[in-house]
Formats: sequence, C-alpha cells, structure tokens
Amino acid sequence: MQAPTSPHIPDPPDVNVLPGIPSVPDNLLLTDSFGRKHTYLRISLTERCNLRCTYCMPAGGVELKPKDHILTYEEILRLSGLFASLGVTKIRLTGGEPLIRKEIEQLVSHLAQIPGIKDLAITTNGLLLSRKLKALQTGGVTLFNISLDTLKEDKFIRVTRRRGLADVLQAIQDTLAAGYNPVKINAVVMKGFNEDELVDFVAMTEHQPIEIRFIEYMPFGGNEWNDGEFMSYQDMLQTIRQSYPHLERLEDGPQETSKTWRVPGFIGRVGFISSMSDHFCSGCNRIRMTADGQLKVCLFGNREVNLRDMMRGGVSDAELKVAIYEAISKKKAAHAGMYDLAVADNRPMILIGG
Repeated sequence: MQAPTSPHIPDPPDVNVLPGIPSVPDNLLLTDSFGRKHTYLRISLTERCNLRCTYCMPAGGVELKPKDHILTYEEILRLSGLFASLGVTKIRLTGGEPLIRKEIEQLVSHLAQIPGIKDLAITTNGLLLSRKLKALQTGGVTLFNISLDTLKEDKFIRVTRRRGLADVLQAIQDTLAAGYNPVKINAVVMKGFNEDELVDFVAMTEHQPIEIRFIEYMPFGGNEWNDGEFMSYQDMLQTIRQSYPHLERLEDGPQETSKTWRVPGFIGRVGFISSMSDHFCSGCNRIRMTADGQLKVCLFGNREVNLRDMMRGGVSDAELKVAIYEAISKKKAAHAGMYDLAVADNRPMILIGG
C-alpha cells in the first residue's frame, strides 16, 4: 500500500445547496436523538494481528477480508477529514494490531495535520511498538494504550496463544521514557485467569505515570463468553481494597468510559471499564470505523453503514455526511445487557477494532 505523498482533503460542500439531498444543519450532524455529541472516532486499520487473544479472536481464527476490501490510506484520510469537519477532535487507531499495517508512520503524520484533530491515539499490543515508537511520536501520536492482561509468561502464552511478554513490558518502559504521561495499560479481567494479579497491576502505578484500565470481560462473536469467567467492576474493586483499603475515587468527565481511582501517594491511576455491570452509554461520544469501511455507532450494535462502497461509488462528501447523520440519529440509548449480547449477532472483536 502506497502512502499518499500529498493528500488533499477537500472541504465538504454545504449539503443545503445540493439538490436532492436532505437538509441537515452542520451543528446536528454528530448529535444523536439523546443529545450525545460524537467527537471521538476509532478507526481500525487492519483485521490482522500478531497475537490470538482468546477474548478477541475465535479459536478457529477469522476469515479475513481480501486486501481490496480494506480501506486505503487515501480513504481513511478522506473520512477522517470529513469527520473532523463535523466536530470530531480525537482519532484512535486500532486493529487487529494497527502497527502491522505498512507505512502507518506516514498515515499518522497526515492524520495529525488534519485541522480540528487535537488527540491522535493508538491502541496496540506493544509487540512492535519499541521499534516504531520514535517515528510515531514524531508523526504526532499523543497517547498510547498498550494491551496487557497478565504479568506472567505462562499466562501470557495462554491468553494470547503466542510469546512476547518481555517485548510488551519493554514497550511500556520505552513509551514512558519517551515522555508519554500517562501510558495506559488495558487489561481484560477474567475470573480464574488473572484476578489474582489485580494488586500486582495496581502496584505498577506507584512510581510511574501509568494508568491501569481493568476491563470487564465482554461477549463478542466467537469468544465463547460465559458468566463464570465474568468479574464485575465492584468485585475487582473489593479485591484491590483488601491490599489498598484507602483507594480513592477521582472525578471523571461526563464522556469518560473509565471509572478512575488512585492509591493516595501513587503517581499513576487505576481505571475500571464497566461496560457490562454499570454501562456508561448516556455519555457515549464514540463512533467506530471497521477496517473494511463499515460505520458502527455502537460497539455492541450489529447495524453498520458501508461508507467504503459509498466512496468507491462516487458519492460526494455531502452525501456521506447525510449517511453519517442518519446512522447516528438511529443510535440507541444503551446497549443490551450482557446475557442478551452473549447470544446476539455481532462481529468478533478483532473484526470491529479494539
């Protein structure tokens, strides 16, 4: 894939002056029927990954889309510029594993130059991060989330079906050394697997600007979720308080997904993403673009809008704006409960984007 050398992202035309296209006020384009304004776009760059995490990828793998079904960098830049013109201020690149996408460094440098984009983040498993870190930082990445579910080598192999713990731990230290504050670590918590390491993760926040984000185990297509492995936010909190009884609650913004806590005197913080036991749908400001160009307004919803085919069919930016508005206007107040999600029809996590 050739990175664009001089991308041109045109200003979207005014939809109100184009015949046959519904009139949609610009200030409403990313606001749904519940008043939630969407300023955060998550873009999956690839369905491929160099790990095989059990909660993300079905045991038998997934059928990958042909290369020509995946959004090109030119298409990603066009959509990113369009969303930015509609009020998106933060873009996060995900996967699969985004760092295996060729020439991601060039894409990052172009995304960071889009007017209106204030934050450019990447979620990565960390295996390739150390070798790409300098170029990504120079290109404009402002935040890294590194996925790490265990601090023990045998468990790492068990959950990822691969080796590489030492590389991930080194990537965390390299990212801290590069000046990122905080460095966020995403840990999916599963009962019977890693709940005995909660306190060890919290200890990492004592002397370093690390934010540990404990994520409730969520059901997705093919991950064989069951409630016997589910550990709620409250149960995690209770476990941690046995070692850190003075853990204190911090104030979060209205659109934060993480309930944030801190051990007094520690530099870093601890967060809990309680999507199943105590959802945060009322403040949701996120929309997602899959690697094959499908717009998803909810992580757990199965409704998708194919912006890729619209672009390749020659539609204007004005028509794309209308399609985006219509998708967001149909966003539900909240996602279903975890038992309903466990039997719902949705993509495996790896085909949505982390």
